[in-house]
Amino acid sequence: MDLSTFPPIAVVLGGLQSLVTTLGVLVEPVAGSSAAALGVVLLTLLVRLVLVPVGVSQVRAEVARRRLAPAIADLNRRITDPAARSKALMALYASEKASPLAGCLPTLAQAPVLTAVYSLFAHSEIAGHANALLTHTLGGAALGANLFASLAVGLPAVWPYLVLLALLAVVVETSRRATLRFTGTVTVPTAGPGQEALPGMAGLVRWLPFVSVLFAAFAPLAAALYLVTSAAWTLGERAVLRRVLAG
Repeated sequence: MDLSTFPPIAVVLGGLQSLVTTLGVLVEPVAGSSAAALGVVLLTLLVRLVLVPVGVSQVRAEVARRRLAPAIADLNRRITDPAARSKALMALYASEKASPLAGCLPTLAQAPVLTAVYSLFAHSEIAGHANALLTHTLGGAALGANLFASLAVGLPAVWPYLVLLALLAVVVETSRRATLRFTGTVTVPTAGPGQEALPGMAGLVRWLPFVSVLFAAFAPLAAALYLVTSAAWTLGERAVLRRVLAG
């Protein structure tokens, strides 16, 4: 069963299609044939504007973790029992009114939108009508095609994808390094709040942020464009918020 035909989902996708189309029409005098692609960029910016409070919560959590780092290190050193250590860490976070899970909020909040954008450019029909967005391109590459489908067409359809993937990799690495400089530690979610990464997990922690680049290679070009725009926004937003909130 195609879930995109399920009435509630079809309504959401239809509304999203209309929004991207409208944004594309507004910028068409400037963007020309890339109007739909710019519409996806504008949609991403609108979503990130709505999620600014979530970004504030994330940076506040980072500031709290940095402030609590000495106390967390002391707890990890003194308490060897995992259950007791986890309980003590949660109590420490609660006493400081900080949440170790706040860093996950932006990703979780964007997941439905990214899924919708992916679905919007992965179906030939939306709400029973032909998906006109699939006729649009960016630099000669179809917005609904992924990297591997573009390879079959040739270089003119591949280079926009390669540029986006390279940009995403650069932004992800820059963001990763900025986070390390700010927090001064590497944390592993499965190891418990505030625990430093185990030596055997160092490689995984190092490359985990690049999962989004791998996903973008298999996703429609429009979804990759969303990821690049969102990642660039995150990098700039965190730089500003860290300066304001940490100060």
